[in-house]
Amino acid sequence: MLFTIAWRNIWRNKRRTLIVVSSVIIGVVALIMNDSMSIGMIQQMFENQLGSHVAHIQIHKRGFNDNKIIQSVVPDQRRVEEALRSTPEVKHFSRRVVTFGLVSSAVNSSGAAIIGVEHEREPNITIIKKSIIEGRYLSGANHEVVIGRKMADKLSVEVGDKIVGMASTVSGTVGSDMFRVVGIFRTVSSEFDKSYVFISLDNAQNMLELGTDVSEFAVILRNRELVEVVKSKIAERLGPDYEVLSYADLMPLILAQMQMYSESMFIVYIIIGLALIFGIINSTLMSVFERMREFGVLMAIGMKNSRLFSMIMLEALVIGVLGTVVGMIVGLALYLPLSAYGIDLSMFSESLTSFGVGSTIYPVLTLQSVVGIMIVIPVFAVLGALYPAFKAIRLEPVSAIHYV
Repeated sequence: MLFTIAWRNIWRNKRRTLIVVSSVIIGVVALIMNDSMSIGMIQQMFENQLGSHVAHIQIHKRGFNDNKIIQSVVPDQRRVEEALRSTPEVKHFSRRVVTFGLVSSAVNSSGAAIIGVEHEREPNITIIKKSIIEGRYLSGANHEVVIGRKMADKLSVEVGDKIVGMASTVSGTVGSDMFRVVGIFRTVSSEFDKSYVFISLDNAQNMLELGTDVSEFAVILRNRELVEVVKSKIAERLGPDYEVLSYADLMPLILAQMQMYSESMFIVYIIIGLALIFGIINSTLMSVFERMREFGVLMAIGMKNSRLFSMIMLEALVIGVLGTVVGMIVGLALYLPLSAYGIDLSMFSESLTSFGVGSTIYPVLTLQSVVGIMIVIPVFAVLGALYPAFKAIRLEPVSAIHYV
């Protein structure tokens, strides 16, 4: 009965109710779009870094990640390969040589991370082959190099031109080689594109006097959610001479940013909730004053304060739930096509690539966000009705009946 009365009461003044419900709808839609856009951008940053070089797991000699010197090579590669092949969760792995040096053209030079990769296996680990925009990917032959578009612009080279790479060798001398640019790639990160160059693994080993040694193993799992379990399993098999690092260890800043955003969203909820509270207080208080005589009669014939209080709170809850449900429907109607086709922000592409985000943003709406919105907004609506409800139950029946 209380629900029926509450439903009738909120539609006594349709204009006021529609204004309040509309404000709730707008708040819900704003939360959905803000949340999904922000999560989409952060996840794209994460996925792009993961796919460009990091992988799910990296295996090195202990201490390599803190001091990436060329002498720090993976001990006993066969043992590592056996451990990876015997781990069913491992889908792909590839060996790499990682060093830092100088690349030069006839016009300019630039510092770069020089990565020697297995050309057959590396495409299963990274997106570099898919990101080639000019020329082709590595074939495994010596003296081939693939560079980013930003690096090519800085060196003023194109496909077919030659560049020289130099880096410190195992013996401490400077190793150098001449390479022909066979491909130019473009990822969504301009910083990555101007910092990384890729050559064949054999070429890197010869240039740096490594023999058959490598710097790291990059690993892709069948299920990324199992990364910490697989990391512990592989680390236990290999022993203390190796360091096995997950993407969480290798990209702590992005993961911290994702965590920080999740926590900061509560601030956005509170801001929108406070705005909603003031709207509910105003609307409900006006309703209480308009129905003062009605409340006086109800109290005079024996209605308990608790039921009167519950009726007013239920009215606010109905408005909150109604606005949330309609807002969720409108928000999802806007979100679904945007998540499929993305939001084109090409005019800001230069700024976005500096953050490792593409020019097209694909919003991502999580279950946590949906549940949070469905709970938080009605709760704030109820909180907004507390003051008017307390004011109503403090009325004296005789004074309320004669209220003008």
